[in-house]
Amino acid sequence: MIHTDKEIAIVGGGPGGLTLARLLQMAGANVHVYERDFGKDARVQGATLDLHEESGLEALRRAGLLDAFYDNYRPDAGRMRILDKHGAIHVDDHATEKAFAEERPEIDRAPLRRILLESVQEGTVVWDSQFVSMERQDAGWRMHFKNGTRAYADVVIAADGANSKIRPYLTATAPLYSGVTIVEGNIYNASANAPRLWELVKGGKIFAFGDEQSLILSAKGEGSLSFYTGCKVGENWVQESGIDFSKKDEVFAWFKEAFGSWNEVWQELFVSDEIWLIPRPQYHFPLDQHWESLPNLTMLGDAAHRMPPYAGEGVNMAMQDAFELAECLTSDVFTDVHAAIAGYENRMLKRSAEITQVSLEMTEMLHSADPIPQMVAMMGGE
Repeated sequence: MIHTDKEIAIVGGGPGGLTLARLLQMAGANVHVYERDFGKDARVQGATLDLHEESGLEALRRAGLLDAFYDNYRPDAGRMRILDKHGAIHVDDHATEKAFAEERPEIDRAPLRRILLESVQEGTVVWDSQFVSMERQDAGWRMHFKNGTRAYADVVIAADGANSKIRPYLTATAPLYSGVTIVEGNIYNASANAPRLWELVKGGKIFAFGDEQSLILSAKGEGSLSFYTGCKVGENWVQESGIDFSKKDEVFAWFKEAFGSWNEVWQELFVSDEIWLIPRPQYHFPLDQHWESLPNLTMLGDAAHRMPPYAGEGVNMAMQDAFELAECLTSDVFTDVHAAIAGYENRMLKRSAEITQVSLEMTEMLHSADPIPQMVAMMGGE
């Protein structure tokens, strides 16, 4: 096989990178994952993940981890309520026998990460390895990490997310601003710190809309509540706003003004000091992006095709990238690694362009003047 006797480095230990490591090791490849977190117990932020049959679930199926997934997924986490800014419920997925997203089962990020970490060989993940730079050495790359260590690899795969430090070694194509910026938050011990919203979300999700703004809430199994505010603001709003996003009171002051016409129930998001916040301007890469394939470097997930989260495709695309790349690198179809990488990238770029377009259309729709009728129609099968 073309991957024999090659040291493969995956930079980034998210679902895409770990899925790829698992699949490559199943085929006998020598692979290490370089992850910036200090250890496996690092706190995992972000909303729950819904995995799709043809992508996320297919990746787990190929990795032999589907049973582990169903041992840890949350059957009702995908049940959704659609509300307006006044708090009126327009659709209640909890009142139906079959949930709208029942075929897209949900799992919290932490247990998914644990499943994947436990599936790879001991010593695969090299912790506290934040990528800084690399240069060509022999037929591969010499990588440098923030902690002062170095490592050589014949093939490097960037799985280091939307702000990838490795992507520029492949392409100078810059991302485009979508017109929407998210303020992401996580409220810990939400039943005590945001009891009204915790009861309202009912273990699932809330999509609320008004004034061309969105508010998405997700309950997590360990008792926290994640949320995304979506606002149509300028590309440089985070810098120009003057808000210190490490200070809850400053973010709350902005929220009370920006969402001033919304019902006061939403202000419960900022009552507790047990909260984590970060602003995230939403970018995407051009639909026609391309680059010249290299014989020893490629990328997957957000590093390759970042996009807004409103179609729920990010983790699924990353995991599909993983099984398609693994398939190319371990098959006998290609004569060498260069051809395998080119074959993977051609397929990945076409697929990701189509999904990015869908994500952009959803982003525009959810931040339109009145998205609720369209959401109701979608959930009704129209």
